[in-house]
Amino acid sequence: MNDGRHKVGLVLTGGGARAAYQVGVLRAISELVPQDVRNPFPIICGTSAGAVNAAVLAANGNNFRRGVRMLMTVWKNFRAYHVYRADPIGVLANTTQWLMAVLAGGGLGRKTAVSLLDNSPLSELLRNRLDFSTIQASIDSGDLTAVSITCSGYSSGQSVTFYQGVPELQPWNRARRIGIPMAIAPDHLLASSALPFVFPAVHINREYFGDGSMRQIAPVSPALHLGADRLLIVGVGRQLGQQADRTKTDGYPSLAQIAGHCLNSIFLDSLEVDLERLQRINRTLAIMPPEAQARNAVSMRPVDFRLVSPSEELERIAMNFKQELPPAIRFLLYGALRRRGSNLLSYLLFEKSYCRALIQLGYKDTMARKDDLLAFLGY
Repeated sequence: MNDGRHKVGLVLTGGGARAAYQVGVLRAISELVPQDVRNPFPIICGTSAGAVNAAVLAANGNNFRRGVRMLMTVWKNFRAYHVYRADPIGVLANTTQWLMAVLAGGGLGRKTAVSLLDNSPLSELLRNRLDFSTIQASIDSGDLTAVSITCSGYSSGQSVTFYQGVPELQPWNRARRIGIPMAIAPDHLLASSALPFVFPAVHINREYFGDGSMRQIAPVSPALHLGADRLLIVGVGRQLGQQADRTKTDGYPSLAQIAGHCLNSIFLDSLEVDLERLQRINRTLAIMPPEAQARNAVSMRPVDFRLVSPSEELERIAMNFKQELPPAIRFLLYGALRRRGSNLLSYLLFEKSYCRALIQLGYKDTMARKDDLLAFLGY
C-alpha cells in the first residue's frame, strides 16, 4: 500500500481532442492501483481540455474509479457537436461574425463574444453532467487536498491558477503567474479550454480569460504550490527529449499548418522546458551536500516525477479519421484535412473513433510501464 509519505500530484495538460489520450492513461491506472484505494491523487491540476478531465476526477474525489468511468463514457461517445456547434447554420453564423470582427478592427462591441466556433454545447454538457458541489465534499472528507484549473488573463497577461482545497493552502504570486483560491465552477473550465480565436473568452471576476496553456511558463508549478512532492504528468505531445524530424519542403505553409504549429507551441513546448528545468534542479540538489544546502538556505527540494506521453504521433492518427468531421467543419478546415494541416485536425477532431483510438493508445502506453508507475505511486 501507499506508505503515506508522498503526496502525488496529477498534472493533466491541454490539447483539445488530444486529451482523450489522458483518459486511456487514467483507465489503466484505475485498474492497476489496489481496489481499496479511493483516490491515488490527492492533488489534481488541469489546464485547457485537461481541466475538464481534472474537474471530473475532483468531483469524484472519493471514488477515482467512478470518475474514470464517467470520463470513459463521455470520451468514448464524443461527437464534435457535443463540444461546438457543427451544423451549417451555426458554423456560418459564427464564421461570419468572426470575419466581421476582423474587418471592424477586432471587435463588434464591448460585450460581443467573437470566436471561430460556438462552444455552447460544451457549456451545456458541463453544467448538466457535473456536480461541482461534490468537490468540497471530497476535500472535507480528506480524499482530496486540492484541485486547480489554470487560465490565461487577456488583460493582465498572467497565468492564473484558480484552486479549491484545504484551508491551510496559501495563494502565490510569481512572475506572470498567480494562484487564487476560489470554488471551481463551469466558467473556469470553459475559460481554461477556450482555444485562442477558436472558442470565446470567458469573463471571471475582473477580466476575460482564455486557454490556460497560453503563457503558462511553468505547467507543473501549481501542483508543487499545492503541496505535491511527486508528480505524474500526462502529456499529449511527443515524449520528453524526442527530437522532431526536420524535412525539406518547398511549398509555403498553409494557414492550417501555421495554426497547428501555434497550437503545438501553446500546448507542448512549455511543458518540455519546465520538465527539463525540474530535472536540472534535481541533479543540482543531488550533488549538493545537505550541509551546503542548509548553509546557503536552499529552499528547493528534489521532486520525483513521471511523464506519460504518446508513443505515436497523434496527428497521424487523426488523419485516419478526418472523414468523420461534420461536413460544415470539414469545409471550414479544408487545409487541415491535408497532410501538412494534420496538427490542427488532431486538436479539433472530437469524434468517437479518433477519441477511442487515443484512449486505447494511452491505456497501452501506461500498461507498458505498469511496474515502474505502481512503484512510483507507492503501491
